[in-house]
Amino acid sequence: MRTLVVEDDYITSQVMQEVMLSFGDCDIAEDGAQAIELFQSSLVNDLRYDVIFLDIMMPEMDGQQVLDAIRKIEEANNILGLDCVKIVMTTALDDYNNIRTAFTNQAEGYLVKPIDKDKVVQVLINLGLLG
Repeated sequence: MRTLVVEDDYITSQVMQEVMLSFGDCDIAEDGAQAIELFQSSLVNDLRYDVIFLDIMMPEMDGQQVLDAIRKIEEANNILGLDCVKIVMTTALDDYNNIRTAFTNQAEGYLVKPIDKDKVVQVLINLGLLG
């Protein structure tokens, strides 16, 4: 499984990377612009990500904007439906508006921090990425 963790908090990114490395390769982006760059590069190099864990609260470009940008890139590349990368929002924000926006913009999951291995494994099972 190939994973991209988009997280501006160093400790959280390291915890997520440690969890995901047990399932395959894991890259880290420290901000939204870097996430989009890594995502586009993965398409060009035919090394697509299976799942992206995307923090909502980041400077410059928040996770909701990154989610929207990734979905537009997929659409422009004729990547549709079940072929799209699975995106799980990771955030301290547990409010209706953020949750609704995430799912409206086609996120497949939503994890509220603090995040631990059990939460991650459960969301991966729910998405059909783990048996």
